[in-house]
Amino acid sequence: MARESSKKKKIIETAFRLFYEQGYDTTTIEQIILECKVSKGTFYHYFSAKTDLFSSLSDLFDEQYLIIVKDLDPNLHSFDKLIYMSKHLFKYIEDKVPVDILAYLYSSQVTKKGEKHLLNQNRYYYKALMLIIEEGQKRKQLKDERSSRELMKIYAMQERSILYDWCICEGNYPLASYGIELLTIFMQGFRNN
Repeated sequence: MARESSKKKKIIETAFRLFYEQGYDTTTIEQIILECKVSKGTFYHYFSAKTDLFSSLSDLFDEQYLIIVKDLDPNLHSFDKLIYMSKHLFKYIEDKVPVDILAYLYSSQVTKKGEKHLLNQNRYYYKALMLIIEEGQKRKQLKDERSSRELMKIYAMQERSILYDWCICEGNYPLASYGIELLTIFMQGFRNN
């Protein structure tokens, strides 16, 4: 089972590297298969088309969140933990994910019928946000007029809105600095001092 997931991960990482290097439209399934040295059958076992790779982008983001959460200082204010997570993800996106790929991902979520994988509450992203927010409310670092679930939804919504704006602006501002400045302003009202 671990071998199977490592093949899928290799396909995903190779595909997104090629998308970054040469663009989504010019990258072919054949190039992806050739680069990661898997059979056509293996590719189609995991993905029915190149567009199916977009749903895996949220998995890559969740992998980044796993790394980020491991590095979090447990003594950091809970609000600062949330901002720290977002800043590192935004930096990862800015450095590793082409704007057009992220824009495709968002457009697929708007037009796609069926599962909205970015909104899947079982993702590690939502679990990490929930833990930090619950911790912050218990420690009286975050306001508790709203439930932790509602606060999590609001935070995720603000994060998505910044990422969406960055896409429609074609990445013409620094996501990791300006995006975080905006997120901090938007969410400041939930912080207890």
